[in-house]
Amino acid sequence: MFRSRFAIALLICGGSPLTSQAPPKKLLAIGDVRTGYQHDSVSHALATIERLGRESGAYITYIRTDSQLLTKQPITAGERKSINARNLNFFDAIFYMGTGEGDLTEQQKADLLSFVKVDGKGFVGAHTGDDAYFTWPEFGEMVGGYFDNHPWGVFDAPVIVEDPGFPAMKPFPSTFTIHDEIYQHKNFSRDKVHVLARLDAGKLDFSKPLIHRTEKDFPVAWVKMYGKGRVFYSTFGHTDESWDDPRVQKMYVEAIKWALRMSGTDVSLR
Repeated sequence: MFRSRFAIALLICGGSPLTSQAPPKKLLAIGDVRTGYQHDSVSHALATIERLGRESGAYITYIRTDSQLLTKQPITAGERKSINARNLNFFDAIFYMGTGEGDLTEQQKADLLSFVKVDGKGFVGAHTGDDAYFTWPEFGEMVGGYFDNHPWGVFDAPVIVEDPGFPAMKPFPSTFTIHDEIYQHKNFSRDKVHVLARLDAGKLDFSKPLIHRTEKDFPVAWVKMYGKGRVFYSTFGHTDESWDDPRVQKMYVEAIKWALRMSGTDVSLR
């Protein structure tokens, strides 16, 4: 009773209780709908990520479908500084579901890389998160690979979890099936990323055209360090139904929390 009255008294007098909560982390969620193929699920994806952040209390989401805030420079409207404008210095991580070559300036590209590599912030790529900036090699290096078609289209994908201890993999059993569009990747190497889950090659149809990975290695989720920053990528998220899957929702929440350094540890490649 005394502690409760003491806390109330502090608040009335303009003070604060002895314990205080850290301010929520801030996530910039980008869904580029202008410079590449526009996935129908992008609106539902961004809305789901925003809702999950509020429900979990882990982060607050700022949704954008343009690249204006992907800069460390002042945001201006003409010659005037914009009111209440945010730039990358305000955010703790980026959730990215963009596609195509985008419209970033060279300064914005440098700022984005610095946000992760130098500042130690987080980057979470979902589905089309590696289907972008093919003429910007540093982006592919940061993410860990590039989209290289989807030979099976949307299908019942057989998945094997390689690292069940990683927070974002805990929603899944060791093997499972998910109805989604799974990407094949290029400029990808296990020497540069830590694979969390992959397709079960023993259950795939290899008569499909456009299969390029002769070693039959098709990761569906991975993590890596980019300088000081944490990077997560997963191919899940082509359909609205995928974003309604509780396992996928939990995976992305845990991936964002890891990227925000709210859980887990930095990864090292063995």
